[in-house]
Amino acid sequence: MFKRDRYLRQLGAMTSITLVAGCGVFSSDSSGDGNPIVVGTTATPSTLDPAAAWDSSWELFRNVHQTLLNFSAGASELEPDAAESCKFTDSSSMVYSCKLREGLQFSDGHELDAQAVKHSIDRVMAINVNGGPAGLLGSLDRVRVKNDREVVFQLNQPDATFPFVLSTPAMSIVDPEEYPADSLRKDGKIGGSGPYTLESYEQGKEAKLVRNDKYKGIADRKNDSVTIRYFGESSELVGALKAKQIDVIYRGLSASDIVDIQAKGEEEGFQLVENPTTEISYLVFNPKDPWANKLAVRKAVAQIIDRPALAHNIYKDTVEPLYSMIPRGLVGHTTGFFDDYGGPSADKAKQLLEDAGITERVPLTLWYTSDRYGSTTKPAFEELKRQLEASDLFTVTLKSRPWKTYAEGYQNGEYQVFGRGWFPDFPDADNFVAPFVGKQNALGTPYEAPEITGELLPESRRKSDRGDVAEEFEQAQQILVDDARLLPLWQGKIYLAANEEIAGAEQSIDPATMMGMWALSWKTSW
Repeated sequence: MFKRDRYLRQLGAMTSITLVAGCGVFSSDSSGDGNPIVVGTTATPSTLDPAAAWDSSWELFRNVHQTLLNFSAGASELEPDAAESCKFTDSSSMVYSCKLREGLQFSDGHELDAQAVKHSIDRVMAINVNGGPAGLLGSLDRVRVKNDREVVFQLNQPDATFPFVLSTPAMSIVDPEEYPADSLRKDGKIGGSGPYTLESYEQGKEAKLVRNDKYKGIADRKNDSVTIRYFGESSELVGALKAKQIDVIYRGLSASDIVDIQAKGEEEGFQLVENPTTEISYLVFNPKDPWANKLAVRKAVAQIIDRPALAHNIYKDTVEPLYSMIPRGLVGHTTGFFDDYGGPSADKAKQLLEDAGITERVPLTLWYTSDRYGSTTKPAFEELKRQLEASDLFTVTLKSRPWKTYAEGYQNGEYQVFGRGWFPDFPDADNFVAPFVGKQNALGTPYEAPEITGELLPESRRKSDRGDVAEEFEQAQQILVDDARLLPLWQGKIYLAANEEIAGAEQSIDPATMMGMWALSWKTSW
């Protein structure tokens, strides 16, 4: 039995609240009822194949594909979705069995059975994309089909987090007739069994979703169609909202836009919904680089970075300083970097470098993506450059790329130091440690941490009560602090802006910070 009670109390503060809401009464004629809801975002997919994606592509997959388990709108506990039921069938959390709903079909009418589930999971491991989601399946030994509706997952070690893994869009169930077993699908199409079908898609511009009449699952659809439009700049998003070209903004609002809508939204007919989340931002040091590989250099950077200044001056306090990879709200959170380094100090950083025999300015190149995390990213990296160079210890060069090529670059080990954001695959401390360590991880930069991967993670995964894993994750985080390979910067919130005619925004974001488009609807009166 996967016990969540104590764990969920840790997340008690992480409920959605509406900061600004419009008011009034509209007739059904003016509500937009029946028209597609248009959502604008900067979270552009990098791929259309779940076997290749461990990034923002999941936002689209969540709505067009189906997983065995998922979250209902506004819920905090996993529920069976394509499955009718799922459970561990042994006492050691090593055998997990799911029984599918009866009569499942893909949107094209092909049967969705246990063999399709096995095919979908097996191909993730077989294709094994660098930096891809195969890293989530480290505890999986094999998938076995018991009959048409029952599939059994045999694990190679106890793993109480495995149900969460099965809920991620990387484990989307795909049609064996359309998705090859040993290679990625290359025709630019999606075939799934989720709440919507993908009617059309234009890379970097637009995805049109329409109701999938063959869907059987937990999504309670409040609309018949949603159009997602992709933007490169936050200013374009807000302009489109004000011009009524889009109805909702999800991901990509700049700090200044958030502050502006907080102040003026109600009078302008907009609502702003704040979702406290476990989203984090951090820096990654590439161990293959001769400078980034030096512990003293990494520690000196950690000693100089002023997180409160970054959060206040650049992000207008829409984010909070973060001092560990596990964010507040989850069991195992610590303030390790603050405990070890204290406040920013150029003198302490200089001593760290001198003790390692480094007396010249250290050249660093910081990379960031130009179109993934909103337009505040550029000034944030300019602030990091300013802080580091003000110490007289570093000479910093800034470089950026659009997300698709940016992701390819870090997966190929091209960057010395690079910025990443992390939106949790599932709401558990495991997901803020395991994806970043080991030979194969989400960053494409091997990070050998045998005590974490060989001892602490396996021990924590034996515990079905996720409230009992604090000790293991506190130890793991101290190792991360000592290595300074990953440098947490801030913990954020997800803000949704919408016109006042939209309902359901508060319930649309799940605990993995993905939007279930099906929760959105037009208001007829409120």
